[in-house]
Amino acid sequence: MTLPANNLCVVDDDEAVRRSLGLLLLSRGYAVRTFESGEDFLAGADLQHPGCVILDLRLGGMSGLQVFDALRERDSALEVLFLSGHGDIPMAVEAVQNGALGWLEKPCNDERLLAAVAKALEKAQAGAERRQALQAAQALWQKLTPREMQVARLVAEGKPNKEIAQELAPVELRTIETHRAHVFAKLGVANSHGLYRFLREHGL
Repeated sequence: MTLPANNLCVVDDDEAVRRSLGLLLLSRGYAVRTFESGEDFLAGADLQHPGCVILDLRLGGMSGLQVFDALRERDSALEVLFLSGHGDIPMAVEAVQNGALGWLEKPCNDERLLAAVAKALEKAQAGAERRQALQAAQALWQKLTPREMQVARLVAEGKPNKEIAQELAPVELRTIETHRAHVFAKLGVANSHGLYRFLREHGL
């Protein structure tokens, strides 16, 4: 999976900080967009593609924490790294506890920032791949008939065909065998153990 060109953003109301971070990231080959306010960022950035936003805690208008809350409400695919002054550290720690990837204290060491950005982009890509896998699994699951879904859950519990036929009576054993074969074929699993893992891993 390839991350989009505009997957890295900097949001800071200090023009000097925006310029400094933008030049640093560009010098390392990153495509980066900068925003001077949270409102501009939320309106102009692509929030649903995997990536990273370096977000100042103290902004004019919406605060960094308010922007972070807005990203969570929109189920954004962006990982958040907060920039904070010394007095903002308790807020930054709280934000991490609420799901932000981390925080960096101003002024930030270049190598520490670059390492944090690389980690954020890697995590964002992994998250996007998990979401794609989940969507693909859900699409396969929806190909089953309601009865096949019933049979699939019972098979995943380890129940033999005869017991399933009795539980879903009146259903013939041969019908259960057919449903079982259809479930395995549609979901691309080889046996009940594979079916159990499929359902567990994708929350079905």
